[in-house]
Amino acid sequence: MGGSGVFLQDHQVILTNEHLVRDNREVIIEAEQIPRQMAKVVYTDSYYDLALLQLDSRYELPELSWSDAEPKAGAKVLAMGHPFSLRFSSTVGTLSHEKRLQDDFYYYQHDAALNPGSSGGPLVNEAGQLIGINMSDIEEGQGLGFALPVRFIQESIQRYLELQSKEVAARCFSCRKVIVASEKTSAYCPNCGAYLTLASEAELFEPVGTPYTIEQLLTALGHDVRIARRGLNTWEILEGSAHILISYHEDSGLITGDAHLCHLPQENLGEVYQFLLNENYQDAGLTFSVKGRDIILSILIYDRYLEVETGKKRFQHLFERADHYDNILVEEFGAGWKYDV
Repeated sequence: MGGSGVFLQDHQVILTNEHLVRDNREVIIEAEQIPRQMAKVVYTDSYYDLALLQLDSRYELPELSWSDAEPKAGAKVLAMGHPFSLRFSSTVGTLSHEKRLQDDFYYYQHDAALNPGSSGGPLVNEAGQLIGINMSDIEEGQGLGFALPVRFIQESIQRYLELQSKEVAARCFSCRKVIVASEKTSAYCPNCGAYLTLASEAELFEPVGTPYTIEQLLTALGHDVRIARRGLNTWEILEGSAHILISYHEDSGLITGDAHLCHLPQENLGEVYQFLLNENYQDAGLTFSVKGRDIILSILIYDRYLEVETGKKRFQHLFERADHYDNILVEEFGAGWKYDV
């Protein structure tokens, strides 16, 4: 599940929605000035649907300005996030209702377009100040979105910070008390007895069978499989300037490694195709193909033939040649980098 978040410079944590990180001890995060990495889920508040993620390193980014004033209906707002994994997108809208009641708190209702992946992203006013965190939209509502006001966000965060503890904690949905890991002796809140789960109690994912072998060989090649995972049977590897997608198709037993190298150039296509065809004969273990405008270098392995040592050699060969060929195609044939912005 993808989502968005807000980096809080003062506390060196990422603020996001609880439902985006539920049942996970750590999640993958990435930002323009923060490299892709695992972030630890240190605090969850299921009542307000908030969570805090902690990074291993300190980052100096511009400080976030919080709005002290409640916005009024009709005010212009800007929603930011990564809808449908489209990075750093923003939409403009109007605040439709400043107090849409929900139990003993309320949401801001607005019409700035939200889509899957927008949850957890900031809602800001015309002064660029944070006024809320986007929570959800209603698919049938034609642009009807909701954001949690900063007053409730600050209240939740303050309850956690007041503990001055580095332990993983969660706010009980029932009694609203923040409980740290050392206080829990069962599956229930020690204060009120309601069911309560901390992020640190989430089960670790353990692959089995062929995915386990694939992760073993990727680890042996120096890659962090936690960051590489894109699904139960899918992994993405960054090797130099090359991006390689590894997939396991259980029904067919096929393991594919596809390195999307670059885009076809606008000119001299005949020379490019001739080069790709010639190279296909030079290495029986690798195959060039073209899909749309993408030039792809691939390997194919049947699961019954996969072993860690042999698989490691074949994937290492793919990684090395992918990083080698994309440079040749761009520098000598005028191809375009696949991930140019």
